[in-house]
Amino acid sequence: QVQLVESGGGLVQAGDSLKLSCAFSGRYTMGWFRQAPGKEREFVASISTSSDSTNYADSVKGRFTISRDNAKNAVYLQMDSLKPEDTAVYYCAAKLGAGVDYRRAEYGYWGQGTQVTVSS
Repeated sequence: QVQLVESGGGLVQAGDSLKLSCAFSGRYTMGWFRQAPGKEREFVASISTSSDSTNYADSVKGRFTISRDNAKNAVYLQMDSLKPEDTAVYYCAAKLGAGVDYRRAEYGYWGQGTQVTVSS
């Protein structure tokens, strides 16, 4: 049973930074997704098991950075220059196999989510 536990969410102002963390067990390609009220869950970023490959949604490219520390079994999402439209519940996800996929269906394991709210 894969367990994913997110932390680090909160309320910040536009332009601020926030770093999310996700603790996991096992060796998986990891991803971050987010879901705003009334919207579908969308891809944010993903990272390969060895960190040699990453993928980002266009909406966060240049502002967000995904990283991982396999020794600590943790994956991170550094979010800079936050905007009100980044407000959402952020989910950590894990998938078997290679490929920094953006498709939600490829991820079989999910955390409970952490709320990020960006005020204007």
